[in-house]
Amino acid sequence: MGPDQAQVIALQALGWMAGQDEICTTFLGASGASVDDLRDRAAEPAFQAAVLDFLTMDDNWVMAFCDAQGLAYDMPLRARYALPGAEQVHWT
Repeated sequence: MGPDQAQVIALQALGWMAGQDEICTTFLGASGASVDDLRDRAAEPAFQAAVLDFLTMDDNWVMAFCDAQGLAYDMPLRARYALPGAEQVHWT
């Protein structure tokens, strides 16, 4: 997956999360972002990566998002790997 497709999925995730009051509130609290940041920083790949990092923390959120968007369940994580910062993950 390329960065452009990853950004589309991240923006879809952000839109979906914004419509889920409890999830959106949790994201805002965990990230320190404001409601204005959701709009103002949506185009930033680093912010998009943070959205996907948050979304992929919970399998139920991933499945609900993917079901709503008609995506395979692995797409959010694949999108995350295509955005900046994923290369810093070390599992050792």
